Amino acid sequence: MSRKGSLLKYIQELELQISQQEATYKLLVSKLEDLKLKPEYALELLEFKELSGFKSRTSSFAIRQDLMQKQPVVLPVLIFSCNRPDIRRSLDGLLKYRPDAKKFPIIVSQDCAHSATAKVIRSYSDASQVTYIQQPDQSEPIVPPGEAKFKGYFKISRHYLFGLSQIFRTFNYTAVIIVEDDLDVAPDFFSYFASTYQLLQNDPTLWCVSAWNDNGKASLVDMKQGNKLLYRSDFFPGLGWMITKELWDELEPKWPKSYWDDWMRRPEQRKDRACIRPEISRTRTFGKIGVSNGMFFDKHLKYIKLNEKPVDFSKQNLSHLVQTDYDAEYIRNVYSLPVVSAPDVRTNTNLPFDGPVRITYYTKDSFRNAAKLLGLMDDFKSGVPRTGYHGIVSVFLNGRRVYLAPHSNWKGYDLTWS
Repeated sequence: MSRKGSLLKYIQELELQISQQEATYKLLVSKLEDLKLKPEYALELLEFKELSGFKSRTSSFAIRQDLMQKQPVVLPVLIFSCNRPDIRRSLDGLLKYRPDAKKFPIIVSQDCAHSATAKVIRSYSDASQVTYIQQPDQSEPIVPPGEAKFKGYFKISRHYLFGLSQIFRTFNYTAVIIVEDDLDVAPDFFSYFASTYQLLQNDPTLWCVSAWNDNGKASLVDMKQGNKLLYRSDFFPGLGWMITKELWDELEPKWPKSYWDDWMRRPEQRKDRACIRPEISRTRTFGKIGVSNGMFFDKHLKYIKLNEKPVDFSKQNLSHLVQTDYDAEYIRNVYSLPVVSAPDVRTNTNLPFDGPVRITYYTKDSFRNAAKLLGLMDDFKSGVPRTGYHGIVSVFLNGRRVYLAPHSNWKGYDLTWS
């Protein structure tokens, strides 16, 4: 046989192999859907699918999400505590709604060596309901001149470094849900995090999942249908959040000595990654007294609505939150809406149509003016407004969806808007 004939035969054999692989793939998909194959076979299917070039991020995530419900994923809850005996309220809420102690072990890390708080925590650890660890470094942190009154922020950052290192280095978990000792949780708190875990693992454009909506007042969210709504956000919310070990591997070597949350919001940490956050918060803070001295509490935080209508997120298809699907649809939808003014939205007048609308802002001041008028938080962190995604802030006001969005020629976040 000539060299040309041999090459042609080889190509034909390859085409036949590919055709057979494609047929096998389709058969396995059919079996997975119709016969409910065991998880180990489904994982082989997923690996085969990705290696064979059949790459659909949406369907791939949908399979992974289904598998996650069958795989034993352990998501510890790490509670940071200091001198608040009211941690009992947080612990009671978590224990009330925790569906599985093995899947969601609770670990309390205490700083401050506050004896009354320690006594409360020990009462739960003695009952084997939580694991209790203590920050060993009780020395006074070195604080730059002029920042003595902010010493508490230095202690908190040091405590976070200790607690998260324990979770990922000592206990060797692959992810963690982080809360503080002044948070109430919603009945579906655990379902929310368990079901978004695979999304966080498999979409590299995400770096956290948060239970918190900074603009989650009852007057600004859809109380009738919003309990199932989830969004992508460029703003790191905190107040009940989940990260992976891979992210901690990245952050730990450069962890800051203070102001860790604002540090997280810097572009060099965020790297254009987003967080998932809910329409209606799955946490609520009752901690008016703390290091921040109640900043924003009386004006905003105490009005945040905690979800009361539980959602089984394991039955929700979350694939639309993958960036490749989410961005095109979300941005197209927002910029197709009619433009109205903030005063008209607030009074719900001069709007001769129902349905969602868009308010345009061009400058920092025009954003803040509109936000104040609508009752939103109006500050920026590293140029990003709270809950913002591509500069867009979504709220539900007077029975309609409202998007406070930058002009169509927006070029990205401006670090001077802070």
